[in-house]
Amino acid sequence: MERITRFRAGILLVIFLVTICFFALKVYDLQLVQTDGSVSNQKTFTIRTRVKAARGDILDCNGNKLVTNRASYDITLNHYVILSANGTNDYLLRMVQLCREMGLDYNDHFPISKAAPFSDTLSEYSSTWQNYFYAYLSAKGDMDPDITAPLLMRKLRTLYRIPENWTDEDARAVIGLRYELDLRQGITNLPTYVFIEDANTTVLSAMLELSVPGLNTEASAVREYSTKYAAHILGYCSAMTPQQWNEYKNLLDENGNPIYEMDALVGQSGLEAAFEEYLHGIDGLREDIFAVDGTLISKRYITEPKAGKNVELTVDLDLQMAAEDSLEKLILDLRSTAEEGKTVDGADAEGGAVVVMNVKTGAVLACASYPTYDLSNFQQDYNDIINSEYAPLFNRALQGEYPPGSTYKMSMVVAGINSERFGKYTKIRDKGVFELNGFTANCLKWTQSYDTHGELTAMEALKVSCNYYFYEMANQLPLEAIDSTAKGFGLGEKTGIELGEKLGYRANAENKAAMYTGSDARWYPADQVMAGIGQSINKFTPIQLCVYTSTLANRGTRYSATFLNRVVSSDYRQLELENKPVILSQMNISQEAFEAYTEGMRLVATEGTAQRLFKNYPVEIAAKTGTAQHGSGGSDHGAFVCYGPVADPEIAVVVYGEKAGHGTTVAQIAKEVLDVYFSVDKTGDVITNENQVS
Repeated sequence: MERITRFRAGILLVIFLVTICFFALKVYDLQLVQTDGSVSNQKTFTIRTRVKAARGDILDCNGNKLVTNRASYDITLNHYVILSANGTNDYLLRMVQLCREMGLDYNDHFPISKAAPFSDTLSEYSSTWQNYFYAYLSAKGDMDPDITAPLLMRKLRTLYRIPENWTDEDARAVIGLRYELDLRQGITNLPTYVFIEDANTTVLSAMLELSVPGLNTEASAVREYSTKYAAHILGYCSAMTPQQWNEYKNLLDENGNPIYEMDALVGQSGLEAAFEEYLHGIDGLREDIFAVDGTLISKRYITEPKAGKNVELTVDLDLQMAAEDSLEKLILDLRSTAEEGKTVDGADAEGGAVVVMNVKTGAVLACASYPTYDLSNFQQDYNDIINSEYAPLFNRALQGEYPPGSTYKMSMVVAGINSERFGKYTKIRDKGVFELNGFTANCLKWTQSYDTHGELTAMEALKVSCNYYFYEMANQLPLEAIDSTAKGFGLGEKTGIELGEKLGYRANAENKAAMYTGSDARWYPADQVMAGIGQSINKFTPIQLCVYTSTLANRGTRYSATFLNRVVSSDYRQLELENKPVILSQMNISQEAFEAYTEGMRLVATEGTAQRLFKNYPVEIAAKTGTAQHGSGGSDHGAFVCYGPVADPEIAVVVYGEKAGHGTTVAQIAKEVLDVYFSVDKTGDVITNENQVS
């Protein structure tokens, strides 16, 4: 009996050991053999998520942030999870319907029109997205690349089992999302699908309440404007165009990796575009491992995101504010003087520009154009902006080409004295009416009172802005001397500024021949006479006039204009680039010529056409007013240029007012800018007329 009991116990032990071995082998097979060494007992999948890099900040010269980034969230959709769920199409339709209800845009690159009758929109996409579409068709089997849009929609409705009772619009919307998800199912190497970018808390809450499998949020950042000023120079960002992608896709970092993704935001205008190479960050790539139910198991960075560098501008926000505010106020005040049935000088003012520059470096301290707009609402208000009166998108400071009027006369003084045909004290008698081969031109004093200025030196001619003096000077000088001197001052030449600029025209035979045809293209002696007072075909931009004024202050040294001060690392700890002044040209201005225009401009400020603003100003200012005829009807343009302190110039200011009437009128704006720069208490009144033509 005892032997039987031991035998049975042995049998049971053997059975137990066999059972243990069986299960051990099964566990080995499941955990090691079938998982290729992985010890996880869950089925998992891996996706790669792009982590957006922050764009660099844009600051003024004092460290004030002008453009920065705001933390935001993107709504992403995990393709593994949503495509594995029951009712995928229904979930996707709920998302689309919520977007319609809330007026939301979402990313959809499916190249078929969103409404029937369906049409092909592939040409609107970059070559990369076109290749993605062809790869998608190939992956779907019998889809020919030349398949028509209606036939493709019918096939995809069947493929994705879209219910027959769904509308064409709903079917197209869901197919568009299925297309985005399928592209990430091994067809391409695209990262996680971003459904909505920059979703606010209301949108996040509403979307998450749908409980769509695989719907997640991802931290991101969007561009934010910290000031309403400087819109024309700061510019804006948006998704790159197909043409831009063809350019950017080939740019690589130091490790040979692409810098740009196809849907990256890039600078489209202004300094956002000009300094794109510094501001743009490089996105990172994160590898996420999920369970089949969408639970995140682990994550690691393949490449860390690299934020863009910060760009410090030369612009001083305080000066920019003073320039824009005073320019706007003056233009609106002038318009308010309009009276029905009456012609009021300056009441038809349209816009204007202000440019302020450091004369020793070429650094632009302020650059204003009016009317302007708010970059914070630019995208939403775009249609209203482009249809607004007076063209608010037009950057008059860099793109406006205007006759300089009498602000050109200092160039004539230099041309005359440098040529040794005139001296500092050479006198010319103002006869009131200048005559040349049947051509006549009046001095304004003669036009107003049939009186003349009598005999004048160069300094006195600048003070009272006597046109007759410069008619005579222009008539006696060779055109080459006049033209080469203006060129040396940078008039009609590139300023070196980082933004797009117009070049304008110097009044010479070559430019006139290029502008006109037939007899109109001929150069006449009268053209040269009128060029002497800044008329004829002379047209320059306000920034060129500011370079000209700075060059006057520097006695012929012309610096490149620039908005760039320096570039620093994303954490502000390391200096990446410091911009150095660049001399574009050096013109030899004789001591006599330098003294003549300096004394003349000083007389303008103390005794002449700008005396009511600057006679008792605590800083010595050299100035010149200008009133320019333009041939487009209405009031004359008003121009004003100045620099100071005279003994050791630091700052140049140029103001130009379209149909503002007079140079002295706009001079008030320059004074307000100088008040801020020199910390001077504001004094003086707005002046809407001047003593002489200028």
